[in-house]
Amino acid sequence: MEKSENNTQNMMPQIPSVEEAYKFFKIELNPDGSLTRHAEAPTLPASPEPDPNNPNSSLSKDIPLNAATGTFIRLFRPRSPPPNAKLPLLIYYHGGGFVFLSATSAPFHASCGRMSAHLPALIASVEYRLAPEHRLPAAYHDAIDAVEWARDQAAAGAAAADPWMGELADFSRVFLMGSSAGGNIVYRTGLTLLDRDVRPMKIVGLIMNQPFFGGVRRTGSELAYYNDKIIPLHGADLLWSLALPEGAGRDHEYCDPLAGGGPGEERLRRLPLILVRGYSGDPLVDKQKEFVEMLAARGARVVAQFVDGGFHGVELFDPKFADALYDAIRDFVAADDRDRGN
Repeated sequence: MEKSENNTQNMMPQIPSVEEAYKFFKIELNPDGSLTRHAEAPTLPASPEPDPNNPNSSLSKDIPLNAATGTFIRLFRPRSPPPNAKLPLLIYYHGGGFVFLSATSAPFHASCGRMSAHLPALIASVEYRLAPEHRLPAAYHDAIDAVEWARDQAAAGAAAADPWMGELADFSRVFLMGSSAGGNIVYRTGLTLLDRDVRPMKIVGLIMNQPFFGGVRRTGSELAYYNDKIIPLHGADLLWSLALPEGAGRDHEYCDPLAGGGPGEERLRRLPLILVRGYSGDPLVDKQKEFVEMLAARGARVVAQFVDGGFHGVELFDPKFADALYDAIRDFVAADDRDRGN
């Protein structure tokens, strides 16, 4: 084992500097600790009215979440849901390394709209605060705000809730879903909710698509794909340095789910059913596999799907991978129905 570790160190690639990572992401750190982001993704407005050119499109609207933090929900619903049906609710957290992007970013807006129609489901996409302007745990707090908003919608009843929620939401079938940094948020939120009462709503599943985790030790996939075009190793280093609390390192539990030994068996056994998806071409895949192994070893109910090929965020670029992801989520939601005898 010692010889293998020495060999790994000897084969360590020349990782570009953090300064190069700023150039890669086209960002600048300002004296006040904020970022100037020079390559922002285009954004799209909500679409509360049907698109006459796309009969299969979903509808969407923005709902304020927390006025003090400026957060909101972008709520998606199928244009033509099944008659007299109640739909599962997915509370969705977007990706972007905790530093980039928005619920309004065109790739996530389009993905949530397609997913809402495909499942079908209501999808509450959360606009959470970004680092470094708002370092972790700010995004986690915003994630909890979104869950509490959904809980309050459930408690309000159909007459008092948002009309789309009152008409369509099945509050006994609520799932937390996130991609990349959003997958990380799902895990942290799931742990926090073990100590919260969200009744009359019931969270029955956690869906983590390519969750963004890391650690002090470099994994084999990080080294193999150190110069990845989406999340190179020096890029991941920079994102964690901007997102983690001041003074925290890669051994912090927000970054490494195995830090300090990870949560105990008693807590992990209480989590809802978990789906973790990853791709063999993602630098983060080995850490995701370690995460799954830890969950399974401690009695969590976890479904692992690691797909050959692909890369980080591939479903935002390739419709075939997107449809496969939506199919997997639909099957996972349907499996919950079967488990409950529906």
